[in-house]
Amino acid sequence: MGKPRDDLRHSSDVEQPTVNGRRNTASMGAEDKYIVSLSSPLRVILSWRRVIVLLTFLLVGISVGSSLVQTPTYEASIRILVGEERASGAPGGDLQSVVLGLQQLTQTVAEDIKSRPVADAVIQRLSLPMTAEGFLNHVSVEQVPRTQLVEVHYSDPSPERAQQVANAIGEVYSEQVSELSPSANNTITATVREEAWVPVEPVSPNIVLNSVLALIAGLMLGIGVAFLAEYVNNGRLSAGERKQVGGTNPARDKKMEIEDEAVKR
Repeated sequence: MGKPRDDLRHSSDVEQPTVNGRRNTASMGAEDKYIVSLSSPLRVILSWRRVIVLLTFLLVGISVGSSLVQTPTYEASIRILVGEERASGAPGGDLQSVVLGLQQLTQTVAEDIKSRPVADAVIQRLSLPMTAEGFLNHVSVEQVPRTQLVEVHYSDPSPERAQQVANAIGEVYSEQVSELSPSANNTITATVREEAWVPVEPVSPNIVLNSVLALIAGLMLGIGVAFLAEYVNNGRLSAGERKQVGGTNPARDKKMEIEDEAVKR
């Protein structure tokens, strides 16, 4: 009676490695499938690398060429300091209220500089061949955060004219700003703190930035075309060819054969 027990014990010991062996095989199969799925995109990219490189160079060339053809634009800038003068004996306020009031006043000045009266005065002073609307399209104004400084920018194809117009804007507005004074006791001032210099480098077109963007767009377009072409090519394969590429799978292969027969009909 003891011998059958030994046989059972030995039998279970022999079967266990077989089960473990099957588990190891399944695990290896999953790992192989995962590796193949990761390598497929790389295979497609390498197969179509010439198309990807060609499209990338084509877009970069178009970007650089169009940038070189464009007329360069230069930008000159000035800084205006906004202040408020109080008449002698005029009531004042605490420091915080005064600073807050000046910052709000600076915002108003920044909006008022880009106005038609300023544009008309500058155009008349410099005899510029343009309308007020066209002039204002070249002007940008912004307040330096938490300060009483306003930056005025003027862009033009001529660097000398850009400097000249920017300085004229500061001069004209300094003369007109007194009209904004809320009362006789308080006078608003706008002093040109920094005059414009003749710009050396154009602000547009930015050839380097345009080339980088074209490079990224070319790579994305080339990779997209590569995967689309690969998808179309795979759709044209017969069931037998797809078996060689993707291996055997009875359910899938049967479906492929049905699809091929439907196409032939």
